[in-house]
Amino acid sequence: MTLTTMTDQQLNHWEAVFESHIATVEAADAGHDIAHIKRVVKSAKQFCAAEAANLWVVLPAAWLHDCVQVEKSSPLRNQASKMAADEAIELLQQWQYPHTDWPAIHHAIIAHSFSANIACETLEAKVVQDADRMDALGAIGIARTLLVGAQFGNPLTFHEDPFCYHRKADDQAAIIDHFYTKLLTLRDTFQTKSGRQEATQRDQYMRSFLQQLEQEIS
Repeated sequence: MTLTTMTDQQLNHWEAVFESHIATVEAADAGHDIAHIKRVVKSAKQFCAAEAANLWVVLPAAWLHDCVQVEKSSPLRNQASKMAADEAIELLQQWQYPHTDWPAIHHAIIAHSFSANIACETLEAKVVQDADRMDALGAIGIARTLLVGAQFGNPLTFHEDPFCYHRKADDQAAIIDHFYTKLLTLRDTFQTKSGRQEATQRDQYMRSFLQQLEQEIS
């Protein structure tokens, strides 16, 4: 099956099925709620169209990429994407989703994870990974970082060298450190042309935010 074989009726049907299930999944933290998943789906559909990827793979992988959630502090954190991929295939089997795409969907879900560090072997996996990472950049990336950091009880900045000029960043010590441990490294990891273009813009927005924040608190 290819992107052009999914009709609007099929798209609406499967999105309703996926969303209905995802609405029952408890978020591990404030940054991985159903709103996050919907944004990832939106970006995934955008990149899928731009890159001429297979929507029959991208759509369920994007909707179900966090169908199993593991807390950041859990020792199973780096296995979360495999757990989600396994669960997704069980669900797709129950829903009688076309079985020919199951292996590609499973791989796209496993490979989306930053912590799992699994190479994307298909265009569809690249699309889903880019869509998920996009939600960590730009204004929404800033908002999610502040929200999750506050949920964990971290201060906004570390009391010494808050912008990590002369020390190693530690995002368990301060919220802003997370930009330096992860977020500012993401731009160069995007794998699709459409993803890289959007990521570059959002990365610049985050850097401008940090410059402004430093001016205001220095």
